[in-house]
Amino acid sequence: MNPRPAWITADNVALLTDLYELTMLQAYWREGMDREATFSLYSRSLSSTRNFLLACGLSDALDCLETMRFTPRALDYLACRDEFSGEFLDWLKDFRFSGTVRAVPEGTPVFPDEPLLEVTGPLPEAQVVETVLMNQVHFQTVAASKAARVVLAADGRAVVDFGLRRIHGTDAGLKGARAFYIAGAAATSNVLAGEVYGVPITGTMAHAYIQAHDDEMAAFREFTELYPDTILLVDTYDTLEGVRKVISLAREKGEAFRVRGIRLDSGDLADLARKSRDLLDEAGLTDMQIFASGGLDEDKIAEMVRAGAPVDGFGVGTRMSVSRDTPALDMAYKLTAYGGRGRLKLSTGKPLLPGPKQVFRREEGGMATGDLVALEEEDHPGRPLLVPVMEGGERLPEGSRNLEEVRTYAREQIRSLPPRLLAMEKADPPYPVKISDTLKEYHEEVAEGVE
Repeated sequence: MNPRPAWITADNVALLTDLYELTMLQAYWREGMDREATFSLYSRSLSSTRNFLLACGLSDALDCLETMRFTPRALDYLACRDEFSGEFLDWLKDFRFSGTVRAVPEGTPVFPDEPLLEVTGPLPEAQVVETVLMNQVHFQTVAASKAARVVLAADGRAVVDFGLRRIHGTDAGLKGARAFYIAGAAATSNVLAGEVYGVPITGTMAHAYIQAHDDEMAAFREFTELYPDTILLVDTYDTLEGVRKVISLAREKGEAFRVRGIRLDSGDLADLARKSRDLLDEAGLTDMQIFASGGLDEDKIAEMVRAGAPVDGFGVGTRMSVSRDTPALDMAYKLTAYGGRGRLKLSTGKPLLPGPKQVFRREEGGMATGDLVALEEEDHPGRPLLVPVMEGGERLPEGSRNLEEVRTYAREQIRSLPPRLLAMEKADPPYPVKISDTLKEYHEEVAEGVE
């Protein structure tokens, strides 16, 4: 037998699930419970450091649904366990997701209790995809929502993703780079994200290159011979002395000098940026850019921008890649209808709205003014956010937008939010989301029928 891959592939994605999904699947199969069901994926709340969430991860989630198969290797593994009968495993051989998915397009700002997506199909199919859908949509929504704040704080200055080395795992590193780009990051250091998704990649040097040379000036000289349009890292020893060496290199090379900028990676970045700018301008290098990195997040960037620090771009790593302040959302994937009847939970603190739903976003003059969560069949003023992205297990055009289209859409949608939601502070008042009267009545009706 071939070695088991340590990477999620189309051949093993069906096992990227919680065991109880498979035990329930067998129970549904045994009881013949295969009528149509609808599940809703949504977040119950916003953290104190988020004014909105940016929906992301749909494309990869649909990829998983399209390719989910129980391969002979997967079935052999399940056959070794006591929970599953041979007849059930034989049934799994032909498993295919054949359902429908409606979702808000990636890059849509969303709020608590609003479905990011709804899955409708035979109960076993709609149930067993829960884990992989949440895995893909949850993380990328966390990542995109954090990156959106960082980009807003930068106020038009470039943000580059430097987070691969400390992000939580390889899949997160790849998917995170995609989510950051959708949210407005200009590029990533992640080469694989460039190859897989087409995210622009960028990078120059690390301190080790300077340290490996006996002389900082010699390191600058050699690197710029190979990469004349580079950005030079100047803080390995003495930051301002490093800037002076760049100026000396410019004089030495004359018209052949093409270095685009310098990078500051430690110390008081705002103060060093001002002093560096003064030195560069006095030397006539007014076009040289200043790039800052090192422990940055949206709060530190916003502080530098408010202080007028002459920084042209920011490299943001750990704090964005792991979404340090809000690393998880209270996201859930819950059954809301089965066999033509609404379903709900009445658990304390975990409310659930029954039935397939639609979200209507009211807009005035291009500005979002409030949302209404309603039953799918209702008609209300505003733009319906949930659109069909998969039918009969096959992706539809709305689920096939390319990365640049998603990124452009996300930028437009973020700009359409009220200004208070784009600030770093908690919005007061928060964005208004209401529940339709019809949905409220339906909730009461379903609750009364619960035994």
